[in-house]
Amino acid sequence: MTDHVSALDLFSIGIGPSSSHTVGPMRAARQFLLGVEGSGRLADVARVEAVLYGSLAATGLGHGTPSAVLAGLAGMQPETCDPAVVTGMQHAVEQGRGLRLLGRHQVAFAPNDLRMAPLTRMPRHPNAMSIEVFGADGVSLARDVFFSVGGGFVVRDGDDEHAVPTAEAPFAFVDADDLLRLCDAEGVSIAELAWRNEVALHGETEAAAGLDARWSAMRDCVEAGLEATGVLPGWMKVPRRARQFASMLRQQEERATSYAIGGSAIDQGRASSLLASDLPAQWLQAYAMAVNEENAGGGRVVTAPTNGAAGIIPAVGYYAMRFHGVTPDELARVYLLTAAAIGSLYKRNASISGAEAGCQGEVGSASSMAAGALTALLGGTPRQVENAAEIAMEHHLGLTCDPVGGFVQVPCIERNAIAAGTAVAATRMALLGDGSHVVSLDTVIETMRQTGRDMKDSYKETSRAGLAVNVIEC
Repeated sequence: MTDHVSALDLFSIGIGPSSSHTVGPMRAARQFLLGVEGSGRLADVARVEAVLYGSLAATGLGHGTPSAVLAGLAGMQPETCDPAVVTGMQHAVEQGRGLRLLGRHQVAFAPNDLRMAPLTRMPRHPNAMSIEVFGADGVSLARDVFFSVGGGFVVRDGDDEHAVPTAEAPFAFVDADDLLRLCDAEGVSIAELAWRNEVALHGETEAAAGLDARWSAMRDCVEAGLEATGVLPGWMKVPRRARQFASMLRQQEERATSYAIGGSAIDQGRASSLLASDLPAQWLQAYAMAVNEENAGGGRVVTAPTNGAAGIIPAVGYYAMRFHGVTPDELARVYLLTAAAIGSLYKRNASISGAEAGCQGEVGSASSMAAGALTALLGGTPRQVENAAEIAMEHHLGLTCDPVGGFVQVPCIERNAIAAGTAVAATRMALLGDGSHVVSLDTVIETMRQTGRDMKDSYKETSRAGLAVNVIEC
């Protein structure tokens, strides 16, 4: 039986700045305590201790991981929590207010009850954390180790990451070649095949509502980021720029429109060229930056497939809506479903975790997903979709994850903007061809997996190499 990743799981609504370092640990902490409660021991808990290992510890402070763990212990969920409350959790606990487990059981909580062990690397995955609860007599009541494997997905130690029953998914696939064969056999697009799986898993009403909610959240994030001002958290004092960019682009549009109406023939030609090509490309980058600035500020975002790469798929979708006349229904039912089908291949056969594969696993996967999905929106065949996805990833191979200061800001925000442009360029190339090409998507996914395996750990979300050590903290 083949495991299947639902679009509603791959695209989850949560908070920034990181799916693996914020969303995942929050879910793990809550899941652990729900297990304790289920065993009838929650009322016996007098103290809780959490330890972050490897990459979770190395960049945990910049990613807000301690506050996320505390929020999860308090029973909060990424989908519904107030981002501002989560951001303040660590400060509130350090002020001696203690912690109300699952919102029901009060315990004391000292700062050293949440510890960092960045040099301890668990063999299964670099994003590891342990949680243990003790009774009043100091005896351990329960302990578990969790791995945050990317995209907000968490796995308990001892569980199989792919051990999810999937008999309900009638068209599950293991690789891109398998996906294309199924599309040929059924005579349908990738999106239609994925839709059949979602309906089988969730029912038509829930599937449609879930996809609509995810595109709406993506759209809202773009628009919120285009209006937000201020400075992002952290010692770098990185200013938000998306609003400024949007203002400048609106002025350029107004000038170009006036030239097109009342200018000379030369002015009209230049204005037409600007409106047709340069401005849409610049808006695309502004959209991506808007989302990633929201993410960096701890706001509401959609993992796509991670938070560090959350700007690419919304930006390309928003670009398609504004400049290609694509409807919200098409974005939910064609764009997101096609992107999820491609993303599931990366999650299954390689990795979407920056701590495991570098930024090729996050930004590279997202660019590939967006390229394939945009190709589908613009009428591409399944093989052209596969070609676009391959092109986008091929040119992200080897991309390292080196966040300065452990914050999802530099180079992450601009990197999303550039990768969104790569996705659109890959779509254009694929649509000029017939879908035949030398390197298959399956080959490039396997190459990405091997490259991530061979990459030094210092270049995989540890902030111990690259820009992270060449930008001096002031």
